[in-house]
Amino acid sequence: MQKSSLLWLMLAVSLLAGCKSLMYPEQERQSAPAAQSVLEIVPCSEPVPMICAEPETKVVEKIIERSVEKIVEVPVARDKLVLGTVEHVSVEPSGLVVESIVDSGSSTSTLRAKALTRFERDGRDWVRIQLMPPQGDGETEPSVVELPIKRYIRAMRIGFPSQRRPVVEMHLTVGDVTHMVEVSLTDEGGTDTLMLLGRNFLKDAAVVDVSRRYVQGQPRISGDK
Repeated sequence: MQKSSLLWLMLAVSLLAGCKSLMYPEQERQSAPAAQSVLEIVPCSEPVPMICAEPETKVVEKIIERSVEKIVEVPVARDKLVLGTVEHVSVEPSGLVVESIVDSGSSTSTLRAKALTRFERDGRDWVRIQLMPPQGDGETEPSVVELPIKRYIRAMRIGFPSQRRPVVEMHLTVGDVTHMVEVSLTDEGGTDTLMLLGRNFLKDAAVVDVSRRYVQGQPRISGDK
C-alpha cells in the first residue's frame, strides 16, 4: 500500500513539472542563455610584462677597392731614333738630301722623281729617274739614278685613278741611322715634298714625336766629320 502511494506521488510531481514547462516556455529559453553567458564570462588574469631579447647586431665590413691610374714618365725611345713629323733624308746612291714627311700610316717609303723611265738591262726591268736638288741648294742639275726594279705595287689615291709604281731598293739615312729599304717611285705629286718616309724605315728603329720637326737635323753619313 505504501509503495503504490509513493508511485502515485512521483507521477504527480512529474506531471506538475511538465505542465510548468508547457505553461512558461519563453522563461525557459531566456534562463538558459543567461546561465550560458554567466559561464562564458571569465575574468582575465593580470598582464605580465615580457622582456624580449635584443636582436643580434652583425657588423659587415665592406671594402671598396679602387684602381688608381699611375702616370709614369718613361723614356719614349730608349735605343731608338726619335723623329719629328718632317726630317731631312739622304738618298743613296745619289747622295741627295731631301725633305721628307714621316708617315707611320704608310707601309712603304715613296720618292717623287722626274723623268721616270723604264728600260731593260740584262733581262731585268730597270728604271731611270732624275732627282732635283732642293731649291736654294745652289745646284741646278738633276741627279740621274738608274736602279733595278724589284717589284711593282698598285697605289690607291683618293680622287684619282690607281697608279702602278715600280719599287726599288735604296739606302736612306736619317741622323746617324742608315737602312736599305724598298722605295716606291712616282713622277706625280701635289706638294713640293719629294719623299715620304714609311713604316719600313721606322719599324723597330724609330719612333715619331708628332709635336716636333727636324729632330735629327742633317743626315750624318759614315765618313762625315
